Amino acid sequence: MSRKRQNGTAKQLEYLEMSLVMNGKAMEDGPKKKKWSKHDLASIRPLTPSQEDLFHAWVSGKNVIAHGSAGTGKTFLAFYLALQDVLTQQGRNKIILIRSVVPTRDIGFLPGTLEEKIATYELPYHDICWELVGRASTYNDMKEAGVIEFKVTSFLRGLTWPNSVIILEEAQNLNFHEIDSVMTRLGDDSRIIVTGDTFQTDLDGRRTRSDMSGMADLLKVAQDMEEFETVQFTRYDIVRSNFVKSWVTAVEQNQAA
Repeated sequence: MSRKRQNGTAKQLEYLEMSLVMNGKAMEDGPKKKKWSKHDLASIRPLTPSQEDLFHAWVSGKNVIAHGSAGTGKTFLAFYLALQDVLTQQGRNKIILIRSVVPTRDIGFLPGTLEEKIATYELPYHDICWELVGRASTYNDMKEAGVIEFKVTSFLRGLTWPNSVIILEEAQNLNFHEIDSVMTRLGDDSRIIVTGDTFQTDLDGRRTRSDMSGMADLLKVAQDMEEFETVQFTRYDIVRSNFVKSWVTAVEQNQAA
């Protein structure tokens, strides 16, 4: 066989092998899903008393602030409760996921297009949706279908979110003006879950009020509103791992000293 024919055969075999791999991947993942129901969602149960309080507050119709130690499942449960609300057709049909972009508050310093810069902050939620729905592409599929919208606090002016579940993530990294901007976007028949941990703020609070975390003020305001219920998570609620529990315990003790 000539060298030219051998090279051509090798390329054909390589192409065939790649095609088989791609087809196998396509068969494994199946076509992109565009509609979901409560039956697509994993069944999750609270593992600690504070997680149970979070479930109870949400089922009771409250807006919730879940704050406290890292590794306690705040974000995971917030996503689960939001998806459950939307997929059981309780009148809300969309999840608005919001995060700050500290420490710079300006995503212009990151490389890439605006969409690529924002995608950096979405990475944790891909795995959460995968675990809750059982499909690696769930987060992107739901974004394409309009079930999930991701926002950063830099681009909220003039928006209104009716019939939505809003998840405000890492609220300790927002000043009170930013928190106020989020709260005043809620439209009719919308609810909000706020997560945060004052021990993990990226704001130093040493210069101006815009550098200070608004989490403490948020908790004070929420105490005066019957629409809100706050749930505090402590190191005793940590479910991520024993190492995380030991680490967070040591960090909190040192910061309190």
